[in-house]
Amino acid sequence: MAVIVGQSGVVDRDVHVDRCLRDRVPIVRRISGGGAVLVGPGCLNYSMVLSLERRPELKDVLFSYAFILGHLAAALDLPELAVQGASDLTWNSRKVSGNAQRRGLRALLHHGTLLCDFDVPLMDEYLKVPLRSPSYRRGRGHTDFVANLPFSVETVRARLLQGLWPALRDRRAVLGGRKRNAHANQDT
Repeated sequence: MAVIVGQSGVVDRDVHVDRCLRDRVPIVRRISGGGAVLVGPGCLNYSMVLSLERRPELKDVLFSYAFILGHLAAALDLPELAVQGASDLTWNSRKVSGNAQRRGLRALLHHGTLLCDFDVPLMDEYLKVPLRSPSYRRGRGHTDFVANLPFSVETVRARLLQGLWPALRDRRAVLGGRKRNAHANQDT
């Protein structure tokens, strides 16, 4: 288990440091933005590097999140799974995946966590409620705001390998450089 703090995060503001020290939970910083997260058993972490030269439409930050998360949601094939905020996936109005990006001139690093069988109450133990949060959080603490997907890590991994990775490699997912609705069915 570890607490991962975003590039511009403030550890004392975002993390219960005393509890992490007490329980020997490492606190590390990542190179991308976003809030502090707790990872451990039951989290499926993924990352991908996408060429901005091959896919210049992904230079648009909001579009890139919608595009990637739309394909992620389609691959998971779960009713009520939705993209909310700029970078979250929710199921039944509860966050099941947080995502972040780091951008270079020629490539985009996109990474995220999917919760499958994670001990969600541990988040309240090690993470403070963020000062900034999306409106759909509606003031809820971690335990009321976050949930696990109803799939095992193995099932999620298999669905991503079968549906997400091939879709992102397929140039037909974006036709002629035009932005398409990331939730729309793709042409065959």
